[in-house]
Amino acid sequence: MKIRLASAPVSWGVIMKDTPNVPPWDRVLREISGAGYSGTELGPFGYLPQDSVLLRERLDELGLSLLAAYVQINLVDPAAKQDEYDETMATTRLLSQMGCEWVVLSDALFVDANRSKRAGRIGLGDGMTEDEWQRFIFNAEDYGKRALEEYGLRAVFHPHVGAWIETEAEIDRLMNETNSRYLNLCLDTAHCMYGGGDPVAVGRRWSERLKYLHIKECDNSVLRTVRDKGWDYFKAVELDVFPELGRGSVDFAGLLDLLRELDFDGWAVIEQDILPDRGLNPLDSAKGNLAHLHGLGYAKVR
Repeated sequence: MKIRLASAPVSWGVIMKDTPNVPPWDRVLREISGAGYSGTELGPFGYLPQDSVLLRERLDELGLSLLAAYVQINLVDPAAKQDEYDETMATTRLLSQMGCEWVVLSDALFVDANRSKRAGRIGLGDGMTEDEWQRFIFNAEDYGKRALEEYGLRAVFHPHVGAWIETEAEIDRLMNETNSRYLNLCLDTAHCMYGGGDPVAVGRRWSERLKYLHIKECDNSVLRTVRDKGWDYFKAVELDVFPELGRGSVDFAGLLDLLRELDFDGWAVIEQDILPDRGLNPLDSAKGNLAHLHGLGYAKVR
């Protein structure tokens, strides 16, 4: 087993490309390195430099590997959000130029009002129609095929709260109906739990497709309040539904046991969604999150 631990700009409050008051990119990279991580994801489109030469030089100076980026496509109808599709393809090309191995794919977030409102409370009547499912599966696999054959990247799918693939049943169907050559699984522990799933159980069930990890905490006590009140995902983030590791409900020790069983060899990206204006210190949190995993027995990064 070899788990390499990385961070990402989202843990410094860079959640979306239009998130206000985010810190400068060079400071974020310096602090990721200074906190003890050996890798980072790219962050939202346009946050880190798009110049591959400049970006590679700075990452090399800091001893950081660029491993992937989280990208979005409206997989039911890619043309409906053409700007996101174009940004995803630009990011895909950049990752290829940087010599990356992975790209983390999600469908476009919060495009359906009902799914956005009912995030974390999805029922049988809240899903896609059969026609939408077929288009979604085709487009997801088509992107994975392009990523591999044109850009040399391996695509992993990231189920996300507020999108079309959130629940265990939805994850199962997507994995069952896609080709593992072109699409595998990025297990995000917090989003899985928020969607009503058990991250360890999902990881075990799809162990042969589990290629990449997002390690994030989820607080079930906050989540219960959000569900009871009918609040949305953004309110949950404000209430710290994703706290520092060890201050929530994810069974990270159980996940480590599973990874040992699988002899997992790959990247695990530690994330904590921090809003820039909440007064939290992202560097302290990043150090604490890493220390928590080391205390459980996760491999050190250097």
